Amino acid sequence: MSEIARRRRSGAIARAILLAAVAGLTAAPAAAAPPLLQAAPASAPAPYRNFKVAIYVVVGNVRALADRATFDREYARVAGQLHFDKVYIEAYRDHQFATDDELAKVSSYFREKGVAVAGGITLAAGGKNGQFGTFDYEDRDDRAECERAVRLAARHFDQVILDDFFFFTSKSDANIAAKGKRSWTQYRLDTMRSVARDLVLRPAKAENPKVRMIIKYPNWYEHFQGLGYDLDQEAKAFDGIYTGTETRDPVITDQLLQQYESYSIYRYYANIRPGANGGGWVDTFSTRYLDRYAEQLWDTVLAKAPEVTLFNWSPMASDAGADEGERPWATMGTSFNWSAAMGVWRQSGSRMPAGWARAAGLSLDAVDSVLGSLGKPIGVASYKPYQSSGDDFLHNYLGNIGIPIELAPTYPADARTILLTEAAAADPGIVAKVQASLKGGATVIVTSGFVSALGTRFADLAEWTPTGRTVAIDHFIEGFGAGNGRLLDDPGGPARPILFPDVRFYTNDSWAVVRGVSGQKGFPILLMNRYSQGTLMMLATPENPSDLYNLPAAALDHIRAMTMQDFPAHLAAPANVSLFAYDNGSYVVENFRDQPVSATLIVKGEGVKAVEPSDNKPIAAAAPAAGGNDAQPGWTRFVLDLPPHSFRAIATSK
Repeated sequence: MSEIARRRRSGAIARAILLAAVAGLTAAPAAAAPPLLQAAPASAPAPYRNFKVAIYVVVGNVRALADRATFDREYARVAGQLHFDKVYIEAYRDHQFATDDELAKVSSYFREKGVAVAGGITLAAGGKNGQFGTFDYEDRDDRAECERAVRLAARHFDQVILDDFFFFTSKSDANIAAKGKRSWTQYRLDTMRSVARDLVLRPAKAENPKVRMIIKYPNWYEHFQGLGYDLDQEAKAFDGIYTGTETRDPVITDQLLQQYESYSIYRYYANIRPGANGGGWVDTFSTRYLDRYAEQLWDTVLAKAPEVTLFNWSPMASDAGADEGERPWATMGTSFNWSAAMGVWRQSGSRMPAGWARAAGLSLDAVDSVLGSLGKPIGVASYKPYQSSGDDFLHNYLGNIGIPIELAPTYPADARTILLTEAAAADPGIVAKVQASLKGGATVIVTSGFVSALGTRFADLAEWTPTGRTVAIDHFIEGFGAGNGRLLDDPGGPARPILFPDVRFYTNDSWAVVRGVSGQKGFPILLMNRYSQGTLMMLATPENPSDLYNLPAAALDHIRAMTMQDFPAHLAAPANVSLFAYDNGSYVVENFRDQPVSATLIVKGEGVKAVEPSDNKPIAAAAPAAGGNDAQPGWTRFVLDLPPHSFRAIATSK
């Protein structure tokens, strides 16, 4: 079967599974299954040291778990595979309410087991063919149902989380009339702010003055404002927020989210509500191989989420085994070593296959062992103003080529290195802010999308002019100054052509420190200009951002070395290898590739020492490669060999 055919088949299967799972969330309580001879190993998994684990229980499961025999059977299945500290017990979803009696019973059952309980509601209205439906907040019945659901949950729980359907898609005649001359974006933002206040927060507090209302924001943050999700006023009105870190598969899903986003989105929301971002949320849907599920969990806690919520109870408690998918690397000793874990599972005497709960437990065990040695996450400071879009999700593509990102909704005026994508151009004062940073000696990296979005306003910084043309680039050259450059192509010749925007600049005013070549003409890929005490750079981004992954490894190495000179470390590695950095000199390098990789971590300073945090085993420094991009003086190099879909932690000291 061809790769394209395989992906199409995998995609069709994944979509069918997702639609069936979503449809099954509101199913009626299931009939009691026969008792199990042995649901799981006798010894319960140990608690995690660095985070808590929660499981979300959807309303259909809540109603089923009200039967004590069903609860005991399913609890044993989950608890034998995974330690969990808490459950979110859903009171409402898709026009289905749990009863007061069901909520009380299920809450008491979990408390008996020492599991903390909180509430959940999903303000969704079904949908068609897997396309989600939302309430029409101009409709009196929908508004009443929303308030009823909120009051029910608040009556039973002191903490209630909203699953990520608190947005607005309806374009009924009533909506069209209410919108008036406002844009759909502004109308929906205005509407959802009032709904949050009048139908959620006020009724909840009236029902239970102690209740803490948490809004969970999903993963498609670039487009929130168009559907009424507000990371500014709304996020601050709730008692806390939560992060949807589920990125699923980057190819077969409709959102096409990159793996790095499971980390970066938690960091972004943490910078929106410092201290009030309660955790990350991962589901089991749309993964072609089980390691993709593990990666989402790892990257969530590597971002320092204090809690991970697993969606949802049904796959965790299922009698079926987890589908490991296509894993040709299964015997390569990966960080998610499912094959070895299955050998242990079989020896435990369980008569049932290991399920999604064991996959979650194995994943979290692996990352918990190193997490305590990691400090506070750091990255290249990047700015995305509230209600902005542009260069959609580009930060995550850059994360996937090894540039650590720390995204925030406010301009990072104190940062030494700043990255600005097209979205930052939405700030009317952005040019003055960039000038101030450059005068303070910072390095400011802008994308070609940012330059285009500013138009003539950018000329105050540098006279760089996008021509509107695209060029098919198939060779890459390093050239810091006058004279010949060094070819950066991969061994074996040029890669396939990549479309880049053509940006005009003045020779000797600016320098193409990485240039692309098409035929006998060069074009800037990384353009540099000296401004006051600082350095202004432009990264030309391909028409298809995933073509960043097709850049030669040497070109990526040079881009990282040039743009991260003020950062404490950078990578020399191919694409789809990410770097996570922390303020105590510790790092994690993660390989998202299907093949093993050798990555070089280049740390600022000579004579730097390094150990593996899990066992304090020393890591020897390596000599720079002859003629390579990592041959700068004043840096120490460590070569890390990584199996496919694996990570390694490294702790450094002077």
